[in-house]
Amino acid sequence: MLTCDLTEAWAQFIEFAKKHCSPTAFGNWISPIRVLEGNGEEMVLEVPNVFVQEYLLTNYKKDLCAFLPTKAEGEPAIRFVIAQQPKKAPLPRPIQAAEPSPAAAPYQLHLNANYRFDTFIEGSANQFVKSAAFGVATRPGQSYNPLFIHGGVGLGKTHILHSIGHEAARHNKKLRIQCITTEAFINDLVDSLKNKSIDRMKRFYRSDVDVLLVDDIQFLQNRLNFEEEFCHTFETLINQNKQIVITSDKPPSQLKLSERMIARMEWGLVTHMGMPELETRVAILQYKAEQKGLSIPANIAFFIAEHIQNNVRQLEGAVNRLSAHCRLMSLDVTEELVQNCLREMLHHMPSHKITVEQILKSVAAVFQVRVSDIKGSNRTKDIVLPRQVAMYLAKEMINESLMMLGISFGKTHSTILHAWKNIDERLTNDEMLRRQVGMVRRSIVA
Repeated sequence: MLTCDLTEAWAQFIEFAKKHCSPTAFGNWISPIRVLEGNGEEMVLEVPNVFVQEYLLTNYKKDLCAFLPTKAEGEPAIRFVIAQQPKKAPLPRPIQAAEPSPAAAPYQLHLNANYRFDTFIEGSANQFVKSAAFGVATRPGQSYNPLFIHGGVGLGKTHILHSIGHEAARHNKKLRIQCITTEAFINDLVDSLKNKSIDRMKRFYRSDVDVLLVDDIQFLQNRLNFEEEFCHTFETLINQNKQIVITSDKPPSQLKLSERMIARMEWGLVTHMGMPELETRVAILQYKAEQKGLSIPANIAFFIAEHIQNNVRQLEGAVNRLSAHCRLMSLDVTEELVQNCLREMLHHMPSHKITVEQILKSVAAVFQVRVSDIKGSNRTKDIVLPRQVAMYLAKEMINESLMMLGISFGKTHSTILHAWKNIDERLTNDEMLRRQVGMVRRSIVA
């Protein structure tokens, strides 16, 4: 039996949840929960599956503690019961060709027609990734399996992923290709649980797919049950020599996933999608402008590319804004127009070009070492760290190829990349290093 206090407390929590999540999320995750009983010390909730239980505790644990009784260790005093599914009479197995899957018409419809290898602008920062991706597309399951592509937002990871799908389909029209976001995979799983069709979904992903392309795997973090299901699918496909390609904003080692999942993703080839250097950004800008029928003089294109450095998506946004402005106002592209039209996008760019010498001087001042020591060959700990910080910041703040940066430091491009990776990983946990790097950055752009 429910006590009046617990009934009221749960009703208040429901009202709270309605106000703090979207109607879709409320309908999918909160509405299916039923209150079975409560004795004043514990509440028993019936949930349709373990995923709803996980969602509730992951997103609302603190709020539940505020509305409901708590245990001695501070956890909400809730006992969960998984609802029993009604047994159904077995249906006659349909003909395989007509059997529905969780994603009806799953293949071509999920590929962006504009994302192909021949529309991808290649530069030194993404050349290796494109080559590896093209190799996978022409020989799926035979090399680089899985292929893991990581890099920042808007650098072309999704473009490459869809390009693989198009190229693989072109080479072999019988290939069954599924390109899906991690969020869509999770939604498929939730829908299959709600519709009592989980076996059908498992059969589709593990038996009916030859090439699985998964975008934004970072959204699988902190979702243990979803991760487990994906991991089983992953292993099944790999064991059948089916191709898997995954994209992420971080390398596997920096994702908050199980060691087992990280190890699986590092089985094949892990590649990094870097920031396009200046010349590549200009080429991307000109290509996007040409698609819009917009003529941008070379000097203006270089001006825009020098001031928009974060990602390719921003460059495309700049072209779209300029195109609309010029078409509506019947104007040509000039530097003055660019500065007025793209003011917000250019606002945070430094007013002067950053050099390696500036970085070296700032690093030397913060770490209290000499510039000559940083540029030298001394390998003591108090010199190696500032040297790697200087290389890290050079790669982050200067739009040059690794080879050119290596020449500036008197090192190889691989040394620059190694230093960048080392500092990038240490910044995650080293508060002191984060402060020192921040001081260097501020002194450079001041």
